[in-house]
Amino acid sequence: MKGNRFYHLILVYGTLAFLLGTGAAAAEEDGKIVHDAEHYILLQQHGEKWAAEDKELDEKLKALREKYGKPPNIVNILFDDTSTGEVGSALANKIRGYDTPNMNRMADEGMTFARMYTEPSCTPSRNSVQTGRHPVRTGMYKVGFPVDAYGLGSDEVTIAEVLSLAGYATGFFGKWHLGDIEQSYATNQGFDEAMFSLANQGPPSFFNEEGEKAGFTWGYTKGAWDKKYAIDQQFRPYGWINYVEGKKGGKVREWEDNSVESYRKSKATIKDRTIDFIRRHAKSDQPFYVAYWPMIPFDFSSVGQDLTTSAQTTWAQNMELLDSYIGEIMEELKKQGITENTLVVCMADNGPMKEAEGFGAEYIFRGGKGQELEGGIRVAAFAQWPGVIKADSTVGDIIHEVDLYTTFARLGGAMNHIPTDRIIDGIDQTSLLLNGDGYSRRDYVHVYTGNVLAASIKQQFKRSWVGDRPGLVGNAFYDLYRDPREKFPAMMQMLWAWPNFDHMRARHEAGFKKYPKKEAPRDVPFTGIESISEETKQLQEYVRQAHIAAGHIKE
Repeated sequence: MKGNRFYHLILVYGTLAFLLGTGAAAAEEDGKIVHDAEHYILLQQHGEKWAAEDKELDEKLKALREKYGKPPNIVNILFDDTSTGEVGSALANKIRGYDTPNMNRMADEGMTFARMYTEPSCTPSRNSVQTGRHPVRTGMYKVGFPVDAYGLGSDEVTIAEVLSLAGYATGFFGKWHLGDIEQSYATNQGFDEAMFSLANQGPPSFFNEEGEKAGFTWGYTKGAWDKKYAIDQQFRPYGWINYVEGKKGGKVREWEDNSVESYRKSKATIKDRTIDFIRRHAKSDQPFYVAYWPMIPFDFSSVGQDLTTSAQTTWAQNMELLDSYIGEIMEELKKQGITENTLVVCMADNGPMKEAEGFGAEYIFRGGKGQELEGGIRVAAFAQWPGVIKADSTVGDIIHEVDLYTTFARLGGAMNHIPTDRIIDGIDQTSLLLNGDGYSRRDYVHVYTGNVLAASIKQQFKRSWVGDRPGLVGNAFYDLYRDPREKFPAMMQMLWAWPNFDHMRARHEAGFKKYPKKEAPRDVPFTGIESISEETKQLQEYVRQAHIAAGHIKE
């Protein structure tokens, strides 16, 4: 009983400490990283233990830097819409009808995360990796499509900017999906060089005649217009730009066009650019951070092409293609002799898109993309660092993709470049990577769908803040060990958790009083791009007028 009373006293004290400014506010005054309130509850209980661990970790990292003459290289692979268990296991492969030997090897030779959480959809998820912050803090909680004319603000500080300040070479290749306005471009967000998409893989792969014929798109192509009543000829976003390329701080240029043919070609091109970046920086005294974020396996462009997998689906075909590309990248690290000083984190950005028939299948967990259910936010994820991360290890600890931000910074000796004037949701998980299972510094997750707090997770327990059971206790509770598919909402058995989750939510939302939620900046899209077409200029003007009418920009 004493232990329980003590724990509840800590919960109450933590709430008061945060609200009275002795938690996050004190951290900012001291020039320290400011975290979500829940972190300070854990810090009060485990601070001494973590401080001792950090001393040992510092010694390990120092020895590695002395051995290799620089901090570790970091390869960040982020792919689409794949839930926990779909890859990393030959058994899982056989169940799904495709083979991913390279990701399976990564699981065998590195660390598999059983509880890697993400945001529920593409743009929010990519925002969290780059900024270490939940999308409600940056305004990037909406999935971007052509032409949204908004993006990641220039006042946000990406992991590329943080590592650049610590001396890293930075490269980005693939699905950026963080806006189509100039300040949001990857080359204006800390990357030395980049080939990046302004949209996602949907538009180039099915905003076309093939997509119309396959039924993936309705009414977009001119042949599908209702000619008699289509008075506004600019309502459909013709002229949008897919891939651009360039160098930090300069103008970018369009890479080919937004046709399905160019899109198919781009898949191999961004892989080749990633390998070339690694090759050029492998022997340098300067460490590198490269993000390979391919626009696969969620990809309609292979519809109609030969299918060779057991599943006989385009999803399976794309998954095997993705795996082969990851294999080439891993092989290049070996060729260059840098695997022992390179951390590779490979993971999905969210769960399956269930609306896309043949693509988004539930696997272990219920739910998918856009939902707060485990199937939408709990993904396939692996880390490999030979000689540092224990081979064939599986961790059951909670980790969230925002943690990559702070962890990469710690490994790169860049913690002092993380901003301290805002809440950083990412927690340094170096101890988890180097010490293994049981060493996470997070036992909680707040789950947003759009800008709505939809659920909170604490240890193995989950409370849904939305849904169909408002009743006595206010929505549904789940024990994720007893009910991993969240099929049986609990009430009586978890009445004890009702006030605890209420306090947890109150602590979290109190942070918005000093650090308010933001809306992402809006502007005219596709500026700062060399030699845009007349069609794109017309689209820009159409969007500009819409912004003026909405009051987003001045005339």
